[in-house]
Amino acid sequence: MSARPIPDPAPAAPPRLTDRAALTRQRARAGRQGREDWLHELAQDEIEDRLSAINRRFTAPAVVTGAPDFWAAAMPGARVVPDDPLLALEPAAHDLVIHALALHWADDPVGQIVQCARALRPDGLFLAVLPGGRTLAPLRDALAQAEIELTGGLSPRVAPMGEIRDLGALLQRAGLALPVADQVTQMVSYRGLIPLARDLRAMGEGNALALRLRRPTRRGMILRAAEILEGLAPDPQEPGRIRVGFDLVFLTGWAPDASQPQPLRPGSATARLADALKPSPDRQPCPPSPDPRDR
Repeated sequence: MSARPIPDPAPAAPPRLTDRAALTRQRARAGRQGREDWLHELAQDEIEDRLSAINRRFTAPAVVTGAPDFWAAAMPGARVVPDDPLLALEPAAHDLVIHALALHWADDPVGQIVQCARALRPDGLFLAVLPGGRTLAPLRDALAQAEIELTGGLSPRVAPMGEIRDLGALLQRAGLALPVADQVTQMVSYRGLIPLARDLRAMGEGNALALRLRRPTRRGMILRAAEILEGLAPDPQEPGRIRVGFDLVFLTGWAPDASQPQPLRPGSATARLADALKPSPDRQPCPPSPDPRDR
């Protein structure tokens, strides 16, 4: 009997991070109860600043987001679509695609960016904003410490946040040109853990992780976490309050086009870097900057 070839295994699906049904319910509840959109307002202001620095008028924008009402009002005329795993975007239909504060819930963030890139015309702009870095890190640490102390176990309660370097690498993996990643931080003061949790729910950003516990958290654990959080993130200006940071990471990339600057071929340089860096009367090397932690 001749051996039959073994077919290649199907590519593994990305691990499931988000319970999409729970996320949809949370967003809908936030809309019914008076949604808090201050983080989206901050993101919109930053995006407008970035777009104003680009010498171009965008005529066919699209926005991918979990807050469609806010972005439809903020960008009249833009096509606003939900951040579903399969985006409702037509290929090569837009000169600007914004992924607004939803990429952190994606099971496949590279796939989301690839779909946005396919929706761009040549030399079109992709711009994403998402929480990353140390966003809500004290809250995550306080909840973890309290849960370990009181139950001996640990369950996911705050969505993982990517570091700016790792998030920036997603642009190149998606095939976008001229990638740039930068970050801004907004510090916010709260009266404690409960007001912070209420604010997150009003933003539609409660715990929608697929592996979360499916039963209510005990009151004793919440009280212990609140106590720990007061020690981890005290507000230095107002005793009795806590202060947490929201790190917004901005990712910018362009759909490839022949008109864009191209890197030089290795070995084609006509001047040596050492010659360019020689001291001159108008330019002197400076000593290394002191570590700000030593101040």
